[in-house]
Amino acid sequence: MQRRSLLAWPALLLATRGHAATLGERLASGRHVLLMRHANAPGVGDPAGFRRGDCATQRNLDTAGRDQARSAGVWLRGQGVQSAQVFSSPWCRCLDTARLLGLGSVSVEESLASFFERGELQARQTEALQAFVARLLSAPLDRAPILVTHQVNISAYAGGGVASSEMVLVRVDREGRALDSVRYAPPPLS
Repeated sequence: MQRRSLLAWPALLLATRGHAATLGERLASGRHVLLMRHANAPGVGDPAGFRRGDCATQRNLDTAGRDQARSAGVWLRGQGVQSAQVFSSPWCRCLDTARLLGLGSVSVEESLASFFERGELQARQTEALQAFVARLLSAPLDRAPILVTHQVNISAYAGGGVASSEMVLVRVDREGRALDSVRYAPPPLS
C-alpha cells in the first residue's frame, strides 16, 4: 500500500472540476472510508476481568476523551460531514466515541473489535474488515461512512499507529483493500 503524507494531501484533493474536494465529498464518493481511533481512554489494553458487554469492566473514556469525541464531531461537520453511517467496535470506549460525534445512529460492527492481546486474530479480523468495507461501499451511499475502532485494527488495515481520536481517510478498491490513506491529527478541543 502506498503511503501519503499530509503534505501530499492537497494534490489528492484536486477534483475534476478544479476545486479541492472536502472530506465530506471524498466520503460520499463511494471510494473512501474514515477510520477513527476511539478518544482518550487512560491505560493500555483491557483490565483483568474485562467483559465486552460490561462497561464497568473496561477501559473507558475520561473527561478529556469525551471532549475529544465531541470536538471531532464538530470538526467533521466543518469538513462537510453533516451526517454519517457510523459503525463501531463493540468496546464501550469506541461506542461512546461514536455516539459523542453526534453524526447519526451507531451500529456495532464485529470486524472493528479489538485483537490487541490476541495477535493471532489479526489476519482474520483484517480480512473481515476488508469484506465489510467492500459490502458497505458496494451500494450507493447517502451518508459518510465512519468506522470507530482501535489502534491495532487501523494499523493492520491502513498501516501506521494512530493516537487517540486520530482519523485516517482510506481510499479503497472494490474488494475493500486499502490503497492509500491520509491521516488527520486529533482535532483541537472546541
